[in-house]
Amino acid sequence: MRLIILGPPGAGKGTQATAIAQHYGIPAVSTGDIFRANIKNETELGLQVKEILATGGYVSDDITNAIVEARLDEADAEPGFLLDGYPRTTAQVTALDAMLAKSDHSIDKVLELVVDDEVVVQRLLKRAELEGRVDDTEDVIRERMAIYHRETEPLSDAYEARGLLVTVDGEGEVEDVARRIFAALDA
Repeated sequence: MRLIILGPPGAGKGTQATAIAQHYGIPAVSTGDIFRANIKNETELGLQVKEILATGGYVSDDITNAIVEARLDEADAEPGFLLDGYPRTTAQVTALDAMLAKSDHSIDKVLELVVDDEVVVQRLLKRAELEGRVDDTEDVIRERMAIYHRETEPLSDAYEARGLLVTVDGEGEVEDVARRIFAALDA
């Protein structure tokens, strides 16, 4: 199964991605995890990404597309995958379609976690405190939310027009959200 999980930063995508990947026996491919690993290892990419994220911005499509394509070319992603944090823009949707077309594949479903903005802000502030994530200040969180609404939210409409979108309420206990996700994806 080839899946995308959408939702604003802090909607619970990363938390749910692990359970979804285990459930379907596919790798969860998180651009955020890839970027954070590069930042931690102080790679050239990591230094570029660190500067971008510190201001609340998104990493360019060129960099992100190249990283995702390289990851999807790995053997464990052949039977399927869950993309978390990608695509974020309509240009990335086009790039992903082209990547998958090379191997005669396409996306099976797009899961969107729907969460109120204020709930997201509180979740991210709590996460920042617990995990020491310096990029999660309230101003940066609100900027990331604005970018999400402007650039990524329109992807929902595009995938809905293709008949691929499945929306799930992302608020509540992790286990309850997971049950709703599996019921929606398995329907």
